[in-house]
Amino acid sequence: MKLFDAHCHLQDPRIISKAPQLISSAVASGVSAFAVNGVSEKDWNLVKEMGVKYPSVVPCFGIHPWYVAERSPQWFETLKSLFETTPSAAVGEIGLDKGSKGREIDFSDQVGVFRRQLELAKELNKPASIHCVRAFGDLLEITKSVGPFPAGVILHSYLGAAEMVPEFAKLGAYFSFSGFLMSMSEKKAKKMLKAVPSDRILLETDSPDALPRSESGTLYFVQGDPSLLPEKGNSSQDLESNASSSGGSMKLPKETLNHPANIHTVLGYVARLLDMNNEELAELSYTNAVRLFSYSGSKLLLERSAADVSGHTQNHSTTHVPSSS
Repeated sequence: MKLFDAHCHLQDPRIISKAPQLISSAVASGVSAFAVNGVSEKDWNLVKEMGVKYPSVVPCFGIHPWYVAERSPQWFETLKSLFETTPSAAVGEIGLDKGSKGREIDFSDQVGVFRRQLELAKELNKPASIHCVRAFGDLLEITKSVGPFPAGVILHSYLGAAEMVPEFAKLGAYFSFSGFLMSMSEKKAKKMLKAVPSDRILLETDSPDALPRSESGTLYFVQGDPSLLPEKGNSSQDLESNASSSGGSMKLPKETLNHPANIHTVLGYVARLLDMNNEELAELSYTNAVRLFSYSGSKLLLERSAADVSGHTQNHSTTHVPSSS
């Protein structure tokens, strides 16, 4: 069973020192690729380095709405040059935010920066990962004016209304689900999930954020997570045993870090709401992600080409067996 983490932040300062172990354990659990999204000019080079170092990392560059005010006068030229030197990269994280944190950032400024990045994604024929909090009406209006998007856009950690799904889907949107989905009522989440076309469903962790609630007590914890240190009264071993014995109903600290292998918990939750088995949804979401991230220059496209060449060579060699006579 293969999984594709369609949106995460493994370059985040809270977990960057643990990235090798996190990637290794997530890969061992069945996660074969991670779309690692930058959020500001400050982390773009780090994301680029991770893309070079780890075959499983798809680098993504963008300015997140929370960091719009921090951008430099050269931000757009820097972004464009990064895509020229990193053809394997996608666009993200970009977006709009009218939530408690987003309200601190001038919204017209957010819109201007978002629109330029969205237009660039369309021009480059690359998918863009979009953050949207309490601004879905604005988002729909802008995506309608810039779209459609043949290369796709990802509505990451989607928590919008079921009624908006067809409008976004017509424009080329994919809908990615993380542990944040558990903040919705099950009834509302189920209605929204059922509205999403099956070929547009993605799964993600948004690691190190969006820790899912575990229904089975099988959460992965980040080693050395400050919120789980003994002085806080917990250890990751205690939490794992407590979660197992209580059916996963225990309360974790709000700031507990999310391990990328917890995509398995997201998979189980979404599969249950869609009345699917885990294997079926894993295959579906993985196929969707591979399709979306197979743009020109992408690692996935290069890997598939290499596999095709390798397979062709093997077939070719086996059809020309030297005669023994």
